[in-house]
Amino acid sequence: MAIQIIAIFSLLACATSYTLSSFPSHRQISLRRKAVTPNVYVSPRQISLRKATTPNLSPKDEQDALIRSQRGKRAASAGDRVVELKQPLGLVLDEDSLGNVFVETVAPLGNAARSGIVKKGDTITMCSATFGDQLWSTRGVGLARVLSAIKVRRKSVTLVFENSNERRGIFDNSSKASKAQEDARAKAQQKKDALLNELQEDEKQLKKGFFGLW
Repeated sequence: MAIQIIAIFSLLACATSYTLSSFPSHRQISLRRKAVTPNVYVSPRQISLRKATTPNLSPKDEQDALIRSQRGKRAASAGDRVVELKQPLGLVLDEDSLGNVFVETVAPLGNAARSGIVKKGDTITMCSATFGDQLWSTRGVGLARVLSAIKVRRKSVTLVFENSNERRGIFDNSSKASKAQEDARAKAQQKKDALLNELQEDEKQLKKGFFGLW
């Protein structure tokens, strides 16, 4: 009888140890998860290409960039199409969905037509200020503000016009200028960091003392 009881306990012990060993430990589970997850390698070239790839700007984004770059302008640039027109101008103006004012019609016998500079479809980008010789940017300001500015100048008004090709050139130049400014700031920061590192190294050498003596 005793031998049978011992045999039964031996069988139970073996079954229990087999059952416990059949369940994986937490460490085994974590190792399996790590092994199943594949390692994805992204080369530095792929990262740089991803950073360099940017979507094309929408017309609104392009205009916002131009407005930011020319917000502080108070005079026309060298390549701008500038004309001083006597009142009445002989123009019918309208505005697009972005608030840009453009020439809808050029009256055949008006002052604008006689200048030979203003064309149908041109956009007004700058206008004379309320007084003085300064100009102000009219990009996106709307028709009402431009008409008010023109009416204030009773005798004559100075306007800057551009077409779509000129607009593209101005935007490209503004982008290049912004890029040049960013590069200049980056170089200045690198020079500043290099000087700071040199100063820190000098301080370390001074702390060590002459020939390593305090």
